[in-house]
Amino acid sequence: MRIALLGYGKMGKTIEKIAMSRGHSIVLKITEESEDYNIALADIAIDFSVPSAAVDNISNCLRNGVPVVCGTTGWLKDYNSIINLCKETDGAFIYASNFSLGVNIFFELNSKLAAMMSGLKDYNASIEEIHHTQKLDAPSGTAISLAEGIIENTDYTSWELDPAKGSHEIPISAKRVKDVPGTHSVSYSSKVDSIEIRHEAYSRDGFALGAVVAAEWLLGKTGIFTMKDVLNIG
Repeated sequence: MRIALLGYGKMGKTIEKIAMSRGHSIVLKITEESEDYNIALADIAIDFSVPSAAVDNISNCLRNGVPVVCGTTGWLKDYNSIINLCKETDGAFIYASNFSLGVNIFFELNSKLAAMMSGLKDYNASIEEIHHTQKLDAPSGTAISLAEGIIENTDYTSWELDPAKGSHEIPISAKRVKDVPGTHSVSYSSKVDSIEIRHEAYSRDGFALGAVVAAEWLLGKTGIFTMKDVLNIG
């Protein structure tokens, strides 16, 4: 595949390394300073840019017939408009808050645990996420996805960046620590005990590999997909 990298920070460079190791070529490396580039040079685009650039990046790809894999978080207020554009252009799009295989299994465990805990009213759910200090959004997209998985299976109705204001809100604690790729934990605590599931990333390689695998899977398809489709889970 000829890949356009939309965003060429640490994640972009890691994706480049893994994509090339799998026999692909990088034909564009787009940053906020890039101008007048031809996205049609690429077979597919992988976006790990910044929230302020993601919508324009994705829209440009879809309007030019280039499938998009997007891992940028913090722009989801415009998600529906991107979905509509994808349908209008008969395009192909995958968004994931996290492309790691392990995290996507973690998402499934989280949903199943939430369903098991839904009738146990003595337990209170909470989420903690820890990331490197360069991460721009808080809470992380992964933490929000975990909260949504709990909301879908319990009486919780929303989440709140710590502390939560009501009993139906899930508190999310967001911490920023130097050189932490990403750690997420979901806890259910009562007066007598607690239950916790946790995922810890050791490097960016797992995220990058998942994004490249998603791009390989998406090429030649039409529609709006998730990592559940890519990995055939859930």
